Amino acid sequence: MSVTTQREHVITAGLDLIKQTGSFWARPATIIRGYNIKENLRADILAGVTVGVLMLPQAIAYALIAELPPITGLYAAIVASIVGALWGSSSHLNSGPSNAASLLVLTTLLPLAVPGSPEYLLLAGMMAFIVGLIRLLMGILRLGYLVNFVADSVIVGFTMGAAILIGVNQFKHLLRVTVENTPNFFATISSTVFAIPETHLLSFAVGAAAVVLSVVFKKLIKRIPSALLVMGLAGLAAYLFDLPSQGVIVLGDLPASLPSFVALPIFDRGVWSQLFAGSMAVAAIGLAEAVAIARSISAQSGEQIDSNQEFVGQGLASMATGFFSGYACSGSFTRSALNYSSGAKTGLTNIFSALFVLLAMLMFAPLAAFLPRSALAGVIIVTAYYMIDREAITEIWRTTVGDAWIMLATFAATLIFPLQFAVLAGIVVSFVRYIGKTSKPIVSSVTPSDNFKDLREYPDRPECPQMGIVTIKGSLYFGSTQHVEEAIREQREAHPNQKYILIWMQQVNHVDISGLHLLEAIVRLYRNDGGDVYMEGVRIAVKEKMSASGFVEMLGEDHFLEREEAIPMLFNNVMNPIKCIYECRHKVWLECQSLPKSEQLITLPEIKAAPNTLPIPMYTAVELWEKINADNDILIVDVREQSEHDVAHVPTSQVISIPSIIADPTQVSEDAEVVFICRYGRRSRQMALMYMEKGYDNISTLQGGVEAWINAGLPNGASVQV
Repeated sequence: MSVTTQREHVITAGLDLIKQTGSFWARPATIIRGYNIKENLRADILAGVTVGVLMLPQAIAYALIAELPPITGLYAAIVASIVGALWGSSSHLNSGPSNAASLLVLTTLLPLAVPGSPEYLLLAGMMAFIVGLIRLLMGILRLGYLVNFVADSVIVGFTMGAAILIGVNQFKHLLRVTVENTPNFFATISSTVFAIPETHLLSFAVGAAAVVLSVVFKKLIKRIPSALLVMGLAGLAAYLFDLPSQGVIVLGDLPASLPSFVALPIFDRGVWSQLFAGSMAVAAIGLAEAVAIARSISAQSGEQIDSNQEFVGQGLASMATGFFSGYACSGSFTRSALNYSSGAKTGLTNIFSALFVLLAMLMFAPLAAFLPRSALAGVIIVTAYYMIDREAITEIWRTTVGDAWIMLATFAATLIFPLQFAVLAGIVVSFVRYIGKTSKPIVSSVTPSDNFKDLREYPDRPECPQMGIVTIKGSLYFGSTQHVEEAIREQREAHPNQKYILIWMQQVNHVDISGLHLLEAIVRLYRNDGGDVYMEGVRIAVKEKMSASGFVEMLGEDHFLEREEAIPMLFNNVMNPIKCIYECRHKVWLECQSLPKSEQLITLPEIKAAPNTLPIPMYTAVELWEKINADNDILIVDVREQSEHDVAHVPTSQVISIPSIIADPTQVSEDAEVVFICRYGRRSRQMALMYMEKGYDNISTLQGGVEAWINAGLPNGASVQV
């Protein structure tokens, strides 16, 4: 590819990126223009209120997981829901605080600042900005496909570990004991156990009651979120029985105000270095969760999801929460599922959910002053328990050993290592496993089925001694070239007489420069040994890369074959019929079925193949008939077997079979004009070439062989029509 062409490709790609980026920003206009008030408004408002009822207690609970003020969770829920709805792709995905993001925020910020301090709040907002920026850039660069590489087993293992961490971190509030905040799981357990004697019994009783009621309400009452009911009852009990005066800690007043703008230190390199690893983990897990949720619901709704647009929506939502007193957010499966089941028609439902939470916060903020912290801890512990997807764990455990190990490794890493690194480690393991699988594409030797219509792997069937067919299932890229080369070399070593190889390329979707270099090496390997390489079913995109690199020119355009023509062309023009008849008992190909087989197999000396382009004189059938009638001295040598000659032959021809010729070449006179004939002309060309190399200068063949003679309507010396 020339420098000018490369520059044109870069410019075109840049213009396409700018055009696509513009479409990302125009998403709100697209949603609003297509909105049908008459058909959608009522359903969207009802679904929005329903989701808002659930979002209200969740936002408070999730903020407490991150050791952030409850108002931070409410602000994050309001802002993220609105921005995610306007710039996201899914009509049902609800964005806002989530369990996983909250726990990751906690473990990232704990070593950096004291929970509740202004610095802690500022870092939480900055982390939301970084998380959002990462997601936004991934969407703009159209990297939505990357979430496909985060294995479900990583998400399941992380969620299982996160649920345990969340529950353990809430026991200090459930018992109302003093435990130092630490991201270390075992240190938290140890400190909590040693603090049990200091348990405040009334606080524990309130929290235990919240646990029991949460489980009961979740099973018996489906329409109203159990968390909302439990929090309402706990607050009422605290007010009626004056629990704060008895040592039960309550949340205190929530600010009844709109989210305020926060000036974040976005240019502070030190802050970036402290938060980047944790932000990467939140961004990755959050995107994987959000896209998985959106796709699972779209499978039911039939809506088409654009992963890149969803990345942009999630990115802008998280950035906005950072600037408006919130913290990093993600998609919520429970709220999104409720959104869909409640009859939501469009993404504006999430805006109505946010408005409901805002209205409730402004009107009922003073009531939060009586919410017992131990009751909220109980609600969170139950929520964490239900985070563990037992069905998914069982399915992974029973289905795939590799996925099971990834799940267990991620789970263990979540408990042992800093959480952000455990998440990234799980994602890296997913990539490694993917690379491991793709680096070993299936390379198998195939032969025809019984009806000769398909090519399949039959380990017990004999292969053609002249040509092998190898199918490659997977990409030919830098990670797989060694495996493919080893597999083809093993095939060659197992069948050393196979001079030709047909590579079945139908399932090769991608090839890079390393893959092209591999193919070049294979071609050189076979050609240096007097053989050749052919390819069948090469995809258009793959062949374009082959052409750009010069591989097509190296191999030859005529070596790229279509499926229907591949075997007949190679059998009739490339493979040596002498070997088929005298050195092979098997009839592998459909074309072999009509070939005669020598009763006694013999190994003949290697005879160089003579392609049609070699300058061997040839008579047409009519020309030879005229020559026979005009010249009695011409010697016509039929190199076939006697049984073939008896069925049909040219008059005056005499049989001198190939084994006989090889044994005694002097049977053919050097002084006479000799015309070699066979059934189609291939064996005769090889014999003619052999004698021409010995110095015979009066040698020719019959073009098309005896078949052409009979088809021309000329006399059959055997008086039998074939």
